[in-house]
Amino acid sequence: MEIKHLSTQIEIGNTPKLEATYNQFDTLLIELRKKEIPSQLIDCINAHVVEINSFAGSGTDFGKFIKMKQSTIVNLLAKEVKIVPKNYYQTIWMSMGMAAIGLPIGVAIGAATKNMGLLGVGLPIGLGLGVVVGRKMDEKAAKENRQLNIVLTKNF
Repeated sequence: MEIKHLSTQIEIGNTPKLEATYNQFDTLLIELRKKEIPSQLIDCINAHVVEINSFAGSGTDFGKFIKMKQSTIVNLLAKEVKIVPKNYYQTIWMSMGMAAIGLPIGVAIGAATKNMGLLGVGLPIGLGLGVVVGRKMDEKAAKENRQLNIVLTKNF
């Protein structure tokens, strides 16, 4: 079974952000066609592509809709078959490091010194640790051929 192609009727050429978002999603689909994906996931991806192809809203709404569908597909692939785009884990672990590691470190430093103004000191520590952990996971995914040759950006 093959992943369907994008074929929308909405004019995208006059809006650079929309065009970039559309092209990024198309590139994601091209990269997915190169991977071995179970047929039930291909069916799910195709259902999202059909929804995008049949979208009847305006340009800005279309861009947001594409980003929502793209995020859904990427999260589904990461969860089900562990196939991820480049920098996927780094992006996730950067914020997790700040929240789950950096904030408690900052609270501990603030409590130890009795100066809660030092709470923010832990955030860059957590950010750094999160980036390192995420980068290692991205390298492992690349080594195991579970990484797509695309870096997803936030256009909308």
